[in-house]
Amino acid sequence: MRQISFLIPVLATILIAAGVFRASYVYFQSEELSKAEGRLSLYQSTVATELERFSHLTHVLARDASVIETALGKDTGDLNLRLEDFADQAGLDAIYLMGTDGFTIAASNHRHPESFIGQNYAFRPYFQRALEGTQGRFYAIGTTTGLPGYFIADAVLDATGRTIGVIAIKIDFSLLEERWKKSGEQVLLANEDGVVLLASKPEWRYRVLVPLSESQRIRIQNAKQFPGKALDPLDWQETSELRASIGNDDRVHLTADIQRHDWTLHYFESDDRAVARSWMVTSLIGFLAGMALILFQIQRARRVSAALARSEKEEAKLRQANEFLAIEIEDRKTAERRLKRTQDELERASRLAALGRLAASVTHELGQPIAAMRNHLVAAEIGSNGPTPITGKIGNLVDRMEGITRQLKFFATSDTDAFVEVNLNEAMQTSASLVAPNLEAAHADLRFELPDKAVTMRGSRLRVEQVMTNLLRNAIDACEDSETPVIQVRVGLLEGQAWFEIEDNGHGLGEATITDLQEPFVTTRESGRGMGLGLAISTSIVNDLDGVMTAGNVTTGGAVFRVSFPAFETEETAI
Repeated sequence: MRQISFLIPVLATILIAAGVFRASYVYFQSEELSKAEGRLSLYQSTVATELERFSHLTHVLARDASVIETALGKDTGDLNLRLEDFADQAGLDAIYLMGTDGFTIAASNHRHPESFIGQNYAFRPYFQRALEGTQGRFYAIGTTTGLPGYFIADAVLDATGRTIGVIAIKIDFSLLEERWKKSGEQVLLANEDGVVLLASKPEWRYRVLVPLSESQRIRIQNAKQFPGKALDPLDWQETSELRASIGNDDRVHLTADIQRHDWTLHYFESDDRAVARSWMVTSLIGFLAGMALILFQIQRARRVSAALARSEKEEAKLRQANEFLAIEIEDRKTAERRLKRTQDELERASRLAALGRLAASVTHELGQPIAAMRNHLVAAEIGSNGPTPITGKIGNLVDRMEGITRQLKFFATSDTDAFVEVNLNEAMQTSASLVAPNLEAAHADLRFELPDKAVTMRGSRLRVEQVMTNLLRNAIDACEDSETPVIQVRVGLLEGQAWFEIEDNGHGLGEATITDLQEPFVTTRESGRGMGLGLAISTSIVNDLDGVMTAGNVTTGGAVFRVSFPAFETEETAI
């Protein structure tokens, strides 16, 4: 009977743990699904931007006087050189002009052994659509170079509106595919026939999601779209509405359509993190339930002991039981505090995920207007036979806007910029120029102590400047109540460490520590004047670059932040 009474609470604990695991798994899986949707939205906007980036170029080139004259029979020498220059400046794989019979007249790759000149592309669908009066678009493997690319074409018309040729461009997407591969995620892009065009895993490329019909294979073969590729089925299968099996791995599966195309972007995400977090919560709840069971048994033992005897020996055992109970209660309080910290961390993670989705949305909305501005600049430079002071200034503004969107992508993507040699002196001066309006508004005096020689480290200059800008803005905000706000900036090299310091004469850190301030959504500023993300983001960047950030109060008032990185030894710094 006693064994049965003991087994009942044990079984109840097991059932509660199973229910907790199921509920927490559903919650964490929905959270991971929300993050995956944000990542898919970012991939979708990136593909759409790349597809539309040069969509206006063929329309502009088709109306260029040199292109029209060459299509009418003028010598191709000058146009070859112009197309070569345009392709180099725009980063295009090729630009080429074809006659109405499909033979290439002029091309940007006229110097290459695999030049398009003299080749006939009348069989390509993009050429046929351009002759019909609409813009032709087509993704295929090049029959001349053997390299894949995205083709865009427009008809060239004479003064009477008669079609006299077709101008086309070829865009290389290999860099986009390489970024997918480096991200460590699983993503692929399939066309209207279900053929995989781009993939984060090379072995998925040119596989089909569904078997091709005979008519589809004939059409692909006639267009020479994928010469030499067997187009075998991909080892995958949709198992439910939001799940699929690919390569024997069960994954969360999300899709998104690509505008102006019948293409589909597929994103596969593992739910291992949701399972791990569910086990963590279940273990914590199970621990608390076990403690409650122990307390129940202790209380039961106390009642039985009190009923059986009142001797000194039993009273001594009872006192020992009370002491053990006090220890168990303290353990339970400790477990409750751990649970509270875990809940706070989950809340901050959810807010950061929402911020990542917002950054992905803003990046998506800004991507195409910036690309359109870049195309208009290219068109203006083509029309004026080269850059002008006005287009140069506008180009610099567009570069700055693209830099801002790259900073926004930091919240929503795991991609990283290639590491380069970063001069901390130059980076600090650039960051100072970015906060110049803030300095002027606060009437703050910014003082530099920079060494004569360059202080360099290896990393991402944009991310280093982001750390400097965040710390400078924090210093300006800290000095807003000072009568004579002063900010000291120092850069130096010490014992193989490249470092910089930003010191202010503001209110200081108070009782807060650098560990407290590095927590997301923790801020010392009044409500509504800060999200508490600046130092959290800066700390993440510094850690990614193998750096260290420290902070402390200054005895004369104010605070000083110091950031150090492993120095990059050059011949100049080594002397």
